[in-house]
Amino acid sequence: MTADTRPPGPPRRRTDGQGGPALADLLARVERAEWPPPDGTFRVLPQPPGRVAAVVAFTAHTVVAADVPQEWVLSLLDRADATHATGATDLGAPMKPAFLSALAARTGRRIGALDQVMLAGRLPGPPPLELTEITDSGHPRVRRAHRYRDDVRVYGADGGLVLVGRGLAGRWELAFEVEPDRQGRGLGRTLARAARHLLPPGAGAVWAQVSPGNATSVRALQAAGFRPVGAEVLLVAP
Repeated sequence: MTADTRPPGPPRRRTDGQGGPALADLLARVERAEWPPPDGTFRVLPQPPGRVAAVVAFTAHTVVAADVPQEWVLSLLDRADATHATGATDLGAPMKPAFLSALAARTGRRIGALDQVMLAGRLPGPPPLELTEITDSGHPRVRRAHRYRDDVRVYGADGGLVLVGRGLAGRWELAFEVEPDRQGRGLGRTLARAARHLLPPGAGAVWAQVSPGNATSVRALQAAGFRPVGAEVLLVAP
């Protein structure tokens, strides 16, 4: 049996213009475990500064952060409700291909992956393994990191890499990878935990985006102290 977390009745169509809370404020509250209310709200926020627009989903609370008319977004969601097979409110509509394709076409952007989003607090002291900072701008991981993040720092370990940088709405994000011949030995978990030590003073937490099907990385992040908080799709310029 699966739990039904849908609130009673139709979702609340809530919009926030430039005067409303920014996405960065919402994410900062999530870092403090101040969760958005699970009341079926669909919120429309301005696109944050930086490279990407986004659709971010928490429990029964979804945010569309893109420079599109609020009425247009809500009309698409109303249409999705009307065509839902069960006749019930479709809280997952903003994450489905029909809505994302329309949003990508409207903004001229490319749809990224649907990722699980995980979160962990900053840890004091040195990381739990020896790391060497990589400054070679031609390194494939460095090039990719700079396409999505600012203030990127990349570190190499024996058999793996870990990076931290500022991504969506200025939040701190991590990425890590382990060489094939070093997998299965706990290095991914150690690299993910190391990222929590690499944040600058004053940073509250670090976010991780991971494909739900990448069970190995999900387990490594959980073992490093990360907890799931939602899901998101980024829309990037082509």
